[in-house]
Amino acid sequence: MAEPVWIGLAVVGAALWGGILALPWRPWSTREALDAERSGDDLGDVTVLIPARDEADVIGQTLRALGAQGHGLNVILVDDQSTDGTALAARAAGLANLSVIEGAPLAPGWSGKLWALEQARRELATPFALLLDADIELAPGLIATLRAKMKDEDLGLISLMARLRMANFWEALLMPAFVYFFKLLYPFHIANSKSSIVAAAAGGCILIETRALDAIGGFGAVRDAIIDDCALARAVKKKGYRTWIGLSRSVVSLRRYTKLGTIWNMVARSAYTQLRYSPLLLFICTLALVVGCWLPPVGLAVFPGPLAKIVSAGAIAAMVLGYLPTLRYYGLSPAFALAMPVIGSLFLAMTWTSALRYWRGERSQWKGRSYRREGASNG
Repeated sequence: MAEPVWIGLAVVGAALWGGILALPWRPWSTREALDAERSGDDLGDVTVLIPARDEADVIGQTLRALGAQGHGLNVILVDDQSTDGTALAARAAGLANLSVIEGAPLAPGWSGKLWALEQARRELATPFALLLDADIELAPGLIATLRAKMKDEDLGLISLMARLRMANFWEALLMPAFVYFFKLLYPFHIANSKSSIVAAAAGGCILIETRALDAIGGFGAVRDAIIDDCALARAVKKKGYRTWIGLSRSVVSLRRYTKLGTIWNMVARSAYTQLRYSPLLLFICTLALVVGCWLPPVGLAVFPGPLAKIVSAGAIAAMVLGYLPTLRYYGLSPAFALAMPVIGSLFLAMTWTSALRYWRGERSQWKGRSYRREGASNG
């Protein structure tokens, strides 16, 4: 091929990463963040709703962390058909104001988590509800900090993306990128504005006004959603409430991902859902990741002519610069940014796994339940 063609290919890769850096809403930035700043507050107006299915190994740590939030906090835990003694472990934590509900069998048309939350909602009697995953540990004062921001900024829903575990190689390689790609798909700056174009939430930790939850008709409004957090934020926004999402080091996931396969299944259970089950969006995603992740390094290595190599090097620099803020935020080595071609390829393969499973009839699978394209089943 003629040299202009090589230069043109190099420019495509550079334009993709340079364009991400130049976007005015800065999806690569970590400026939307919130950590615990208050402590000792009266939390009698907040009820924590926890759906728990086979979480005996972590639920005690989660509940003990809630005990350090402030006085008066109410907690409702729904034991969603667990087989490992989750309810016993919860009661053994000794948390005051804890109610444990034995969850009913999964209702048709519901996802498991939302069905458990709906059962807890029926017992809700406070102005605020904190939706908390059973494997999330909160730093002291975090709930009071969330409530203060919600009141100060007149929000109907506020959520924080948990700091995922990044202890082993696969976690450190892929978990920060999971957050990074999520922020590219759901730019926090736009999601936090009044615009209805983007609505986003992080399901591990969501504080919502009870009146906003009632206004949408409870969790039944999103009963079969796989990406239930963003669906909930969208429903709340449609009712005229503002929402806010940010990063946090004060919300910590206790979930361990000891090998690549566990991360693979975690991503694959919802990746194609994020693309709205659209073959066209899957093609665009594939093209973007192949062009963005492989064209720059291939161009630097094999494209002839100095200009093509210079442009390719610029593309690599933009790719690295865009990812560095996320790595810095989580205290990880900047060297991981150089692995973006491998990281992008792995996430693309996970996305295709998700698509293939969907085409075989499976929307998602989690916690021993399989959700078919026709609707939810008990699995």
